[in-house]
Formats: sequence, structure tokens, C-alpha cells
Amino acid sequence: MEERDHLVNVLQQASEAIKRNDVAKLKELSDQTIHAASIHKDTDSISVATIIYSIGKVLERDRFKKVKGCAEFCGNVGRFIEEAVSALKKGDEVTFKNKLQEIISSVKKLSPNLRKNVEDVFRKAQINKASKIYEHGISMENTANLLGITMFELAGYSGQKGTAADVPEAKTVDVKTRIKFAMDMFT
Repeated sequence: MEERDHLVNVLQQASEAIKRNDVAKLKELSDQTIHAASIHKDTDSISVATIIYSIGKVLERDRFKKVKGCAEFCGNVGRFIEEAVSALKKGDEVTFKNKLQEIISSVKKLSPNLRKNVEDVFRKAQINKASKIYEHGISMENTANLLGITMFELAGYSGQKGTAADVPEAKTVDVKTRIKFAMDMFT
């Protein structure tokens, strides 16, 4: 029940963000959902996070917006999201999942040029979100299976991206430096 309420809230905010063309909000919502998904290993949350992130990426790219059919696609996605919210509120899991699938299927109805680009965005979004789940401590194999990607794709992306230990703020200080710092505090 709690997870369903979270998804309803996220999807409602995503629908509004799509209307406002708020790419930053879409990415934030996607990251929130991935955090929850990694805790519960919930495939619906993973799908929602991937879709939201992908739509944010599509909206972010001005060259996509200029292609015929993009505005209609984004409008349809917004409508499917609203219908998914309605289904979730009623507890209709089947219709909810169907609406998420309709979003993915609507990509196939785009013009060939735009379709290829949007499919690429969705695929990269899956790999990106898999990397985020993997960072939360889920095994690489489980993560790849949850998102329907190969471990090779996940390992390649995660290897390029680095880990938290690669961030300067996450590096520890050697013992001598820590002792000197502590002694300086008391003198």
C-alpha cells in the first residue's frame, strides 16, 4: 500500500513536470523512485523510474522536439501517466501495468528517425537506472535481471561512471593526517 501511494505521488508530480517541461524535476522523481525500488526490488517502481527519466531526456533534447510527432508523443505519455495514476488509485494493477506498457509501445509509433533516437534514450535510461540500483548494493546479476539488461552492459556503464570512492569527498584521510588534525583542534 505504501509503495502504491508513493508511485501515485511520483506519477502525479511527473505528469505536472511533463506539462511544465521540468526536466530537473523528472530526474529527481526518477532518482527517488529508484531508491525506493532498490529497497523493495519492485519492478513497477523501476519501470516508472526508467520511463520518467527517459521522458526527461527526450524533453531535454531540443533536436527531438523539432521532429514531427514528438509533441504528440509527449502528450500521449502524459495521458498514459494520468490513466496509470487513476488505475493505481483504484487498485487496478493490471491496467496500471498496461498503461506503462502503452508508453513503451507508443515509441514504436514514432517516425523512424525519432523512434530510433527515443528507443536509444530508453535503453540508456535502463542502463543508467540499473547502475543506480547497483550502487544501492543490489548484486549486478539481480540488477541486470530486474531491468532486462545484460550484466555486460551494466558492468560497462558502471565501470565508466566510477564509484562513490572515486568522489574526492568520499576518500578517507590517512592516519597521520587525522592525528595531526585532532591535535591541532586541541592546541
